[in-house]
Order: sequence, then structure tokens, then C-alpha cells
Amino acid sequence: MSDELSALAEGAKDARDLVELATTEDSVDELLRRGLDWLTRVVRFDLATLFLLRDGKLVSVAARGPLANAKVRHHALTLSDFPSLRVALETRRARAFTEEDHSHGDGDPFDGVLDLPPGHACMVVPLCAGERTYGVLTLDRAECETYPQPVVDLVEVYGQMLATALQAAEQRATFERLHRQDHEHAKLLEAQLGGESEGILEASLSPVMRDLARRARQVAETDTPVLITGETGTGKERLARAIHKWSSRADQPFVTLNCAAIPAGLLESELFGHVKGAFTGATKDRAGRFQMASGGTLLLDEVGELPVELQAKLLRALQEKAFEPVGSDKTVRSDVRILAATHVDLHRAIAEKRFREDLYYRLSVFPLRLPPLRERREDLAQLCTFLLEEQARRTGRRGMRVSPAGLAKLESYDWPGNLRELGNALERATILTKGTELGPSSFDVVAHGGSTSAVAQVEAAVPSVVDATMKPGSVLTLAAVQREHILRVLSLTRGRVYGPGGAAALLGLKPSTLQSRMKKLGIARLEQFVVDEV
Repeated sequence: MSDELSALAEGAKDARDLVELATTEDSVDELLRRGLDWLTRVVRFDLATLFLLRDGKLVSVAARGPLANAKVRHHALTLSDFPSLRVALETRRARAFTEEDHSHGDGDPFDGVLDLPPGHACMVVPLCAGERTYGVLTLDRAECETYPQPVVDLVEVYGQMLATALQAAEQRATFERLHRQDHEHAKLLEAQLGGESEGILEASLSPVMRDLARRARQVAETDTPVLITGETGTGKERLARAIHKWSSRADQPFVTLNCAAIPAGLLESELFGHVKGAFTGATKDRAGRFQMASGGTLLLDEVGELPVELQAKLLRALQEKAFEPVGSDKTVRSDVRILAATHVDLHRAIAEKRFREDLYYRLSVFPLRLPPLRERREDLAQLCTFLLEEQARRTGRRGMRVSPAGLAKLESYDWPGNLRELGNALERATILTKGTELGPSSFDVVAHGGSTSAVAQVEAAVPSVVDATMKPGSVLTLAAVQREHILRVLSLTRGRVYGPGGAAALLGLKPSTLQSRMKKLGIARLEQFVVDEV
């Protein structure tokens, strides 16, 4: 007994290995091997067996000691046949006894597998971490004298450490599986979106779009920065995806950052990442979009909305191909191909000191302008066919087509929302139509008369804000006029912001832009709006 306690004291000095066991990133097999190696140095046994719970049974996954053999390593136990094992798992406490102690009515777990002497010493140690029970460790030795309590206590701690390591290994395996799934899903989605982007360019018949596709293919073969300009909804991101797909980086990540959708205070972290403790809420290191896109393509969507104070840092990152994450003094290098897109008139923004001229020249080495739909009406027929096929893949509604009369109505409209508005109109028409043909009556969101926009329809239906609210000789602020107009449009849409016929579509704004403006103007609760009689 004294020799065993002395060995225990010596082994306890090496407790650092036990702590490292709980934080190891080894595989399950490796951590079990390391765990049993440590146990061999600390506790005397003839057989140590690790059983893990699988399908209601305890299955041996590792064994160590003079009595370990092939049968032991493939042994399985039914929990109900061994009360001492069940009690250890239920109480989460280790227990030592001799085989002659029948207070729990146990038989010999290794009956028929090993020829252990009657009355041999046993120990059962539960492997529990958090709410999860992973299995048990059993120790057996030929002596009849039971394990001393200090040994039991230490091995119980070992069991907790081993269970923690098993839990970490299980979580890593789950994370890696999900990461693989996410990566595979992202690659499939990227391939699909890339194919859709390429297809929508090939669906165009107009000379201006054919020339655009030709120049896009040419620049795709290089790493030259491309600035894509065009009105809202013209398909700037689709063009960017097509350029990525045609490039030598097609097998690498395509990462986007919408500079208008993220609060200014978080944009630097989104671009360059941050380290733990860089600011309140930064509980761990986080990679930015530049790191995520390394080796691939980064699209800076709505780059014209980038805050001026961040433009200098972006310029440096583009020039030096290096940056520092927020809160770090270490330089990170990243090989990224930059594409930028915006609907903002950057020349005007430069004149108004809202955009850096040097950044503009860095981004616009190869400019591409996407023309609005009203400048290429000859593409409408092909675009309708393509967009309906794209919708069919999502909704399963196949065989839809636009009749000649329906197409004539679409061609009489100016499409201020461009490709996005056309897609919304086709989707809404598909929902409202029982058959497969979309005629003129299917497109009730499109006004007759050729060039009447959705905003013009609202302005015709709603009395002038200025006429309705201004008193003779008075002057309203621009914010007051905007607030009143948004309130009236929300009244027309019954408070609906998103989707076809929503306030954002009627006002020609992105839903996120409208919501931001509503918040700024103190329009916070959608449920307060009622329908005006107009």
C-alpha cells in the first residue's frame, strides 16, 4: 500500500501531462493512447479498459496492461447486466471494490474473455463532461486488496480530464464535418451562381451587352482591378461572379462585402479582421474578408458608400497587398484580386470630397458600365426566358413563358429597378397566374403609358407632400418632406417594406436603405400605419 501511494505521489507531480490531455487537439485514438500511457505511470493495474457508450452498449475501444489481448479490445457489455457500471454512470463517481463484493450483484465483465482470479481488485471510473456521458474506464488487477481511496480520487480526476478531451475531439470532428459541408455547399452555390451570371450575359442580344461580355472575358484573364458601374439592379454582382468564374482564380473563394450594408464602425473589422480584445465584444480572433478571399476574388459592392476615413486604409491594402487586423501590430499579406461595384457617380463624389481620387484610380484600372434595361430593350425576351428558368430551379414552377402581348407590355416600361425589378415582376406574375403563359394582365405592377415609373405612380396617387403640409410662406426642412413622403408610401403599402409592391420598391430604394432612413427620420413602428383613402 505504501509503495503504491509513493508511486501515486510521484505520478501526481507529472500532473501537467494530465492537464494537457484535456486540451489536446489529437485524434480520439491518439488521446486515448496518451491517456493510458499517463495512467500506466501513476496507477498499478493488470488491465485498464476504456469502454465508450454506443447504441446502448459499452464497447471496448482501448486496453492496456499485461492482460490486454485482442478479445478484450473488441469486448462489449450490456449495461443492464452490470449494476456497478450503471451506478457509476448515474452517480458520476468512481468506485473501487473487489470481485467478491456482490453488493451490486455484478458478475465478471470479462467472463469468458479473461481468467482473472476470484476476488481480484476492480475500479469503475465514469467518463463524464458537462451533460454528456461518454463511457467508463475499468481497472483490474489480480490482488484481492481493493484500490486505496487516494488512488480512486486521482483516477476519477483522470476520467474527467479524459472525458473533456473526448468532448473536445467530438466537437472538433463536428466542426470539421460542418466546415466541409459548408465549403462543399459554397462551392456548389458559387458554381451555380457563376453559371447563372455567365448565362445571363449570354442571354443578351444587344450589341452593347455583347461588347461588355467580350471585354469582361478579356480582363478576367488578368488580375487587373475592375470597377463595375451601373444603376441599382442592373446585375453588377452577377457580372463580378462571371469575371471570377472566367479567371484563373475560379477554384478559389469568391467573397463579397457590401459596404453599404454594414455599420461604419464595423467595416474595418469586416475588411481586415480583428484580434481578441481589440474592442468590446471581440472575444476571439476573427479573419476579415481580405483573409477569407486570399488566393481568390474580393468584390467590394457599393464601394461608393465606403466611409472616407476607411478609404485610406483600403488604398494602402491594395497598394502593398498587406494590412493589419484591428488591434494588431502584425502585418498580414493577402493575394486578392479586387473587383468593385457601385451605382454612385464617383466623379461627383470625388468633387464633393466623399471619395478619394487616388482610390478611384486604383480601383478603376478597367471600368465596365452595365447599361440599364431601358437602353437595351431588345434583351427583354431572352432575359425573361432566362429569369423564368432560374426561378423554376428554385420554385419548381416550370414551363412558364411570356406571351407576345405580355412582352410588348414589358417593353413599354422603363424598368427603373432594372434586372432586379424585372425578376420581381416575373416572380409575382408566376404566382398570380394559374397557367403557364404570362400575358399583359399578369403584369399589373407595370403601368401603361411607356415611361411611367413606380415612383411616378405613387406620386400621381398621393397628393404632393409640399401641397398637403406647407402653409403659405412656410418652408419645410428636407428631412420633414422625406419623412412625410415615406409615411404616405408606407400607408399605401400597409406598412410593407420588402418585396414587389413594397415601399422600398415603390421608392426605388434597397429595403436596408429605406429601413436605415426610416430609423434616422424616427419612423420606427411599421404596425402604426393605416391605409389612407386616396
